Amino acid sequence: MTIQPDTFKAALSRLASGVTVVTTQCGDELHGMTASSFNSVSLDPPLVLICVAQHLRSYELIKESGIFAVSVLRAEQAEWGKRFAGMIPGIEDRFDGIDYSTAQTGCPILPNVLSWVDCELYSSHNAGDHTIFVGKVLAGGANEIGEPVLYYHREWRELTPAAEPVMA
Repeated sequence: MTIQPDTFKAALSRLASGVTVVTTQCGDELHGMTASSFNSVSLDPPLVLICVAQHLRSYELIKESGIFAVSVLRAEQAEWGKRFAGMIPGIEDRFDGIDYSTAQTGCPILPNVLSWVDCELYSSHNAGDHTIFVGKVLAGGANEIGEPVLYYHREWRELTPAAEPVMA
C-alpha cells in the first residue's frame, strides 16, 4: 500500500529546505541522523530520495533493512536537529526521552514534526562516497503549517536571512 497523493503532496509541501531527520531500524537497533539531502522524486509512484555517506552507520542499516523514515523538523525542534547530527556531547541514545511513533515499516517518526514519510527502499545509486537511497513512500503525514528549522552557514536558524538582490 502506498500513501494517498494528497497526503504525500501535503507532507512534501512542508519541507521548505528544512532540517530533516532520517531514522531506520534493523533488528533491535534504532538509528537516526540528520539528512544531508532529502527531496521528492516522483508523485506516481510516490518516491523520495535521501543521500547518505557510506561511512555512516545509517548507510549500513538502511542497506540491510531496506526501510527508513524522514521527519521534517519545526523551528522549535532545533535541539533535536543538533542531537541527531551528533552535536550534543554525552548523548548515547538519540531517541532517549523522545516519544516517537511508528507507521508501516516500524522506523521511528518524531512527534509533532512539520511532516513525515515512511518508506521502503525502492532503489539505490552509488554516488562515490555517498549512496542515494530512493524510497517508496508507504505512509506519511503533515501537521499544521509552521516554520522549519534551517541550517545556514553552520548555524541553526528559524528563518533564512534576506537574500541579496541579483543584479543583471
